[in-house]
Amino acid sequence: MEKILVIGTGTMGHSIALQAAWCGLEVSLYGLNSEELEKAAKEIHNKLQLMLDKGLIAADELSGIEKRILPVTNLEAAAQMASFIIECIPEVLSLKTAIFKELDQWCSEDVVLASNTSGLLPTAIASNMKHPERFLVTHFWNPAHLVPLVEVVGSPATSASTLERATNLLKKMNKKPILVKKEIPGFVGNRLQFALFREAQFLLESGVASKEDIDAAIRFGIGRRLPESGPLESADMGGLDVYTDILRYLQLCNTDGPLQVLEDLVSDGHYGTKSGTGFYDWTPERKHAMEGAREATLIHFLLKDRAAGL
Repeated sequence: MEKILVIGTGTMGHSIALQAAWCGLEVSLYGLNSEELEKAAKEIHNKLQLMLDKGLIAADELSGIEKRILPVTNLEAAAQMASFIIECIPEVLSLKTAIFKELDQWCSEDVVLASNTSGLLPTAIASNMKHPERFLVTHFWNPAHLVPLVEVVGSPATSASTLERATNLLKKMNKKPILVKKEIPGFVGNRLQFALFREAQFLLESGVASKEDIDAAIRFGIGRRLPESGPLESADMGGLDVYTDILRYLQLCNTDGPLQVLEDLVSDGHYGTKSGTGFYDWTPERKHAMEGAREATLIHFLLKDRAAGL
């Protein structure tokens, strides 16, 4: 059984630690100080309480899950005790290359080193490592304890055994790993997500529909089908001849980078929920309601997966 260390107590770090502990694995969670770790413990407890309320866990499981998460503040000592390390620090390449250079020096060669980056390439992150064959990306999706997908991305230097160990661990954590066979910015999930977002920006900026109706097209249309069939399965079901005919006349937005509608919002300091305004206005009440609704939907699908034996 792998000895897991998660580096970082933020949104992704503490929820990855929660997922591992939920699946019966002991995990060390590294924070810079006791205040960070106490905040993470509170977030974990709140998430577990919601999972209890929604029927994902039983009452007698809660305390056991919390006890399997060991808070640590000495990174070097914790790293030397681990066999599988998952980094969840900010998405700054220089920070990641620096921490993996240190981990590469501290840990024996059989320790797997993984980054939770959502888009930085493995080759770049491992550029200062002497043993890049034991490095890879394991991109969990937010919230990590409720979304099953994890993208497994190696570099040309990553060994087959490293990929296999990561995949096996993720399966033990009840995740659904997919193998990204080539390094590419955004991997698979974010490329699909941002292709949709780019077209949504174009439709809004062009005055084709309101932001509310654009979102409704996904929520009440495409989104209702996607939990059961992905885009390639949906194309097969719709008829590849039909899809081919449509693609002969349908021209999609192909602009590189953000469209002007997004540039204007960001330049005005409108970042979405973090600033209170984005495409929509976000009061604390509306933000809380949306987060609750999203978590309830994700839990619904986890319960559905469990019932189906997935």
